[in-house]
Amino acid sequence: MIRNRIALTVIIAAASLPSLSSAYAQSGADTVAAAQREVLLQADHSWNGDAYTHYPTSRPELTMLKLTLAPHTRLPWHTHPFPNAAYVLSGKLTVHDKVSGKTRVFHQGEAFAESVNDIHRGETGDEPVVLLVTYSGTPGVPTSIPAKGEQAEY
Repeated sequence: MIRNRIALTVIIAAASLPSLSSAYAQSGADTVAAAQREVLLQADHSWNGDAYTHYPTSRPELTMLKLTLAPHTRLPWHTHPFPNAAYVLSGKLTVHDKVSGKTRVFHQGEAFAESVNDIHRGETGDEPVVLLVTYSGTPGVPTSIPAKGEQAEY
């Protein structure tokens, strides 16, 4: 019974993806194929122009977060101690650099490299914003550090 449900689910999923279902129909589930690659971001500097200089020297730790920000809100001022990249799943995010005054707007479908050790914050507009953020950090070090007198970003 459970096997039949799983098989039916797989058949329905395959039927909803025409390119995949035709590939499976022709050669079976053991087909080897290259993935389609789309570079969303490749950067040696952050969105505000500051170059990345080095990675932490201890053991690496990757962290990926899905952040949801309510409409008409601003994140607290904060910094990141290591490089990270964000992808805007939905909405529009305006990022402000506190010291330089630089501002940049990122829309749904855009990726950007965040700044390291620069105080900044994001601001939403009329819609909520959903971000995927990947940090290339190190164990025991927080991914976000509040600026003096500010609350935590998350």
